Amino acid sequence: MTIIRRIEWELEHYIARGFRVWEQRRRTTRRPHQRLTTMVLKTELCRFSGAKIYPGKGIRFIRSDSQVFLFANSKCKRYFHNRLRPAKLTWTAVYRKQHKKDIAAEAVKKRRRTTKKPYSRSIVGATLEVIQKRRTDKPEVRDAAREAALREIKERIKKTKDEKKAKKAELMSKQKTSKGNVPKGAVPKGPKIGGGGGKR
Repeated sequence: MTIIRRIEWELEHYIARGFRVWEQRRRTTRRPHQRLTTMVLKTELCRFSGAKIYPGKGIRFIRSDSQVFLFANSKCKRYFHNRLRPAKLTWTAVYRKQHKKDIAAEAVKKRRRTTKKPYSRSIVGATLEVIQKRRTDKPEVRDAAREAALREIKERIKKTKDEKKAKKAELMSKQKTSKGNVPKGAVPKGPKIGGGGGKR
């Protein structure tokens, strides 16, 4: 092996070895400006199909009443202007939702809500002890109390009705006696009913 060939071989070997080392180092080390953050894109929904529209995509249409409509593509825009209903087209989000197509995907998204346990507290007119006592009462006791309360209410109503009847009968008897005292030609006093037939 000549000196020139030897030098060439060593150079190639050195370069190859150096490249391998550099490649390894590049894979393991992370530069400070390279942060592992995911970019969040603000997506909007198509007014017709319900599809996601990413920034820089889609068609914006502004109506004469200043209402803004966003469409995913020209097809959605055309269908919207032709007054087609999205619920009639199988590929739109509205149709899929109506016909329960993406149930599995929705089930995953749903989060469990933490149910708040109801706790007792006193309210106006009843203390906490009274409420708890009412809860622990047996159904027979509750029914008896309810019936007693209903009976009392019915009696009260009956009593008021009787009083009204008595008053009415008293008034009627007074009117009859007063009618008997009026002479034949006299006109009973009272408000004048009906207008006179004169000019206005």
